[in-house]
Amino acid sequence: MSALLSWLLDYILNSIWQVPLVFAAAWLAARLARPTGPRMEHRVWACALVIETILPALHLNLTSLWQQACAAVVWAWDSSLGKGPSIGEVKIAVGPGIVSNSGLHLSSMLLTFIEAAYACALVYFTIRLASGLWKTSRMLRGAQPLAISAELATRFARHGNRFKSSHPIQVAVSPIVTSPVTMGILRRVLLLPSGFLDSVTQADFDAVLAHEFAHMERRDFAKNILYGFLSLPVACHPALWFTSARLAETREMVCDEMAASAVTGRENYARALLRLASMLTEPMPVRTLHAIGIFDANIFERRIMNLTQRRIELAPARRIVIAAACIAVALAACASALAFRMDVSPVAAQTEAPKKIHVKADNLKIVTQVHPVYPVDAKKARVQGAVLLDVLINKEGVPTNISVQSGPDGLQKSALDAVHQWRWQPYLLNGEPIDVETTITVTYSLAG
Repeated sequence: MSALLSWLLDYILNSIWQVPLVFAAAWLAARLARPTGPRMEHRVWACALVIETILPALHLNLTSLWQQACAAVVWAWDSSLGKGPSIGEVKIAVGPGIVSNSGLHLSSMLLTFIEAAYACALVYFTIRLASGLWKTSRMLRGAQPLAISAELATRFARHGNRFKSSHPIQVAVSPIVTSPVTMGILRRVLLLPSGFLDSVTQADFDAVLAHEFAHMERRDFAKNILYGFLSLPVACHPALWFTSARLAETREMVCDEMAASAVTGRENYARALLRLASMLTEPMPVRTLHAIGIFDANIFERRIMNLTQRRIELAPARRIVIAAACIAVALAACASALAFRMDVSPVAAQTEAPKKIHVKADNLKIVTQVHPVYPVDAKKARVQGAVLLDVLINKEGVPTNISVQSGPDGLQKSALDAVHQWRWQPYLLNGEPIDVETTITVTYSLAG
């Protein structure tokens, strides 16, 4: 099994459980962020979509990172002491065993089925994305440009100034759309249903313009396309669909708030939305995946409630606390996903018992331990820091394949010489000794 294929299988199988984990964390963070308004809630769901796509591809050794961080803290603390005569101190931390050859073992037939199913799903969602782009482009090509009157041009200029939009806006009429939609990245176009201007009042049209200008200022059309391409690797996952739906819902609520502040207030804007909804009751005959409209998300009732309910302005300190809580939830979810990440191995390659296995640090019994000696030259030169060693403990409990992962050059030999003399009690699995990989952090610090 090639390295690329193995990586792909790891990505597929880890995404099955990691994506729902991230969605659950995002749901909790979004609930925490809701009192601050839809902007932070929208950012939570945008971050969740990105993390759901990237996290299954990451493979970090959290134990090693944690040991290096602790060693750095110890070194910084010790180096901040007084300036008396140098007293060398050496601290040792032995990490748990690390899985290298064990993992989730699946039959070759099942692996082939998973690969084929994923490839078909990826092709389907890629074609679906391309079809949505093509339908959007066809809709744009089939629209009839609308001659803008002086009064309409004045309204566009007024909203452009409010939203600080310097890009020219084109207006067109399309028989396909049933509600106003915005599309385009460099050339921004506002599509209106046929006869829309004849049946809408000036106040309601101002609400439409404010909402669409909010989409343009946020560049939601381009972002929508970017999210579509970014989420393709996990597009077949139902949790990703829910994330995308929450992202679209909060996006509309953010634009509602921006539009309400640009017109005659939240309540008047909400009334305008209700009148527009009563006018535009027909469903969109052609599904467009990327055109952004005023009724793009299916949460109309929540949008109205958000506009009409009394808002309580939060103190900056409480906003900071909520943001910190959301970040903590995200870090906890990512750390859990990385800590319990699965590795895939084919059954055919596992004719023998696994050579290495996860072992708690307390279960690695050290029989002989030689304490590293702080080199005199390093003391004189005031060389401090942590040496991180990768060690393979063989079946006899003897350290082999000791390699330096990081650490100052002047301290590496001291750490290597000491650890080479260590001896462990052989670790038994089902009564048989096996090899175990671990890490050892030796921290050298100068006090005084």
